[in-house]
Amino acid sequence: KPQEKPKDSGKVTITKTFDFAGEEIKVTKEVDSNSKEAKSFLKQQEKLQSAAPASLPTVSGLKRPSGMSSLLGKIGAKKQKMSTLEKSKLDWENFKEEEGIVEELAIHNRGKDGYIERKAFLERVDHRQFEIERDIRLSRMKP
Repeated sequence: KPQEKPKDSGKVTITKTFDFAGEEIKVTKEVDSNSKEAKSFLKQQEKLQSAAPASLPTVSGLKRPSGMSSLLGKIGAKKQKMSTLEKSKLDWENFKEEEGIVEELAIHNRGKDGYIERKAFLERVDHRQFEIERDIRLSRMKP
């Protein structure tokens, strides 16, 4: 179940439980309390808290659910499934935090040696080469 831990600095810690390959994975994320995600999480928590007392059976004449299905429904609430890509992204983020290489990667990817910069450079070179070859072909056709 998602949990909430409000902090003094205006941050909300959101903990979600996912099912991945039969294992229970807990994802903890700290977000600003004014963010859209935090507000939706707090609304969801309020709904769960208001629905919990109403769902409890009382002895005063209300029909209690019986049978295995209701018992299993209470015990084994379905967890949200996590895809392989989401799990890989989570593992990579955890690795970057544990090794302390977040800033180093950001600096490296921002500079001239970054992957995106190299790809953009190669695309520009390829486009220029194509234009040169096209101009040569067109100049040979006209005479």
